[in-house]
Amino acid sequence: MTNDLNPESKPMSNTSPPQALVSLTPSARDYLNSVIPTNANEDYVSLGVKGGGCSGLQYVWDFASNWPDVNWSAPIDDVLVLDPFAEMHVIGCEIDYVKELGGSFLKINNPNALSSCGCGESFTT
Repeated sequence: MTNDLNPESKPMSNTSPPQALVSLTPSARDYLNSVIPTNANEDYVSLGVKGGGCSGLQYVWDFASNWPDVNWSAPIDDVLVLDPFAEMHVIGCEIDYVKELGGSFLKINNPNALSSCGCGESFTT
């Protein structure tokens, strides 16, 4: 009889690589790489979250440098860093770069959002 509460009773297996906090589609990764200024000190695109917008929280895009720094997560696909406050709101998100007739934009598919506004820039968790 095995004891399910005893960790030694079952072999531990961790064959899966750790997953990033968010994932980027190839088009999003390419777009983010293309917008990083080559003549400035910025090395990454940053994603943050702050209070505001019509749904309570909104995404904030910017540039960041000097990683590793306590202010940013580990780089995702060597192009994106997250503000620590944003991590709990965007964990599990997929970021895509969408091109439509009316323009192009970064679309965040956020499984944590309970609701979002029509433009996709603000949300509630």
